[in-house]
Amino acid sequence: MKRMKRLTNGIDMPVHGLGVYKMLDEEEAYRAIRHALDVGYRAIDTAAFYHNEEVVGRAIRESGIPRDELFVTTKVWNDDAGYESTLRAFDASLERLGLEYVDAYLTHWPVPGQFVETYRAILQLERDERIRVAGVCNHNEAQLETLYETFGVYPNVNQVEMHPYLQQRDLQSFCDERNIAVTAWAPLGRGKMNDDPTITAIAAMYGKTAAQVILRWHLQCGRIVIPKSVTPSRIEENQDVFGFSLDDASMLKMSTLERNGRTGADPSDPHFMDHFQPKR
Repeated sequence: MKRMKRLTNGIDMPVHGLGVYKMLDEEEAYRAIRHALDVGYRAIDTAAFYHNEEVVGRAIRESGIPRDELFVTTKVWNDDAGYESTLRAFDASLERLGLEYVDAYLTHWPVPGQFVETYRAILQLERDERIRVAGVCNHNEAQLETLYETFGVYPNVNQVEMHPYLQQRDLQSFCDERNIAVTAWAPLGRGKMNDDPTITAIAAMYGKTAAQVILRWHLQCGRIVIPKSVTPSRIEENQDVFGFSLDDASMLKMSTLERNGRTGADPSDPHFMDHFQPKR
C-alpha cells in the first residue's frame, strides 16, 4: 500500500500522521511529537483551537528533519470565520508554528453564513503559495457543493469524524467520486471500540491490536488517518499498519459495525454550532 495520496492539485499527502488534539501539556506533547517523528511519522495535524501550534513547530524544528519531508496541517477556528479574519488567523498560526509555510490549511467547521468566505481566503493563501493544500473539515455534501458552485473546484481534503461506528458511506462515496481526499478524525472512535467483539476477533486472527485493525480498515477504504497518542508504544503501534492487509471477509465484517455513533457535532444539524457554546 502506498504511504502517500496524490491530491487533485498534484500534491502528495501522507496517508498516516499524528493528530495532536487535546495535547495540552507542552512537554508531554513535545515528547510525543518528537517520538513520532523519530520513528518515521511525517505528518502532523494541529489546529489553532488545539492551543499547541507552538510546541508542534518547536518539535519540528528541533527534529532535524528537512521541512520538505514533512506535511503540516493546521486549521482556522470558528471565531475567525470570514475572509479577512481567516487571513489574520493564518498569519497568527504561522507565527506560532514558526514555519515558513503550512502544507494544508483547513476550515475547522462550516460556520453558517461564513464558511464560503473563509474558504475564499484559504484559496487565496494557496494562490499566494503560503500553503500547498486548501481544504476543509466537517463539511457535508451540500456544503461541499456550495463551495464548488462558488469557486468551480472542490476542496482537496475533507477531514471528518469517521470510524467503524460512524462510517458515513454516502459522504465517502461523494468525496471519492469528486477526488476529495477524506481524512478521518477520531479514527479509533476515541477508544470506544477497543473491546468490540467483532474487531477483537479480527485482531486475534491477524495477531494485531484492535487499533491496528481499525486503522488498517480505514487505509483500505482509501482514507487518511491521524490517530492521536502521547504514549510511545502506542505511537509506534499506530504506525505499524502497513505490513498486513485485511481480507474481504474481515472488511465486510467491519462494514457491519455502523451505528451512527457520532461523538462530535453534526454539520448537517442546523443548530450544530450550539455544540461549541460554553456550558452553563
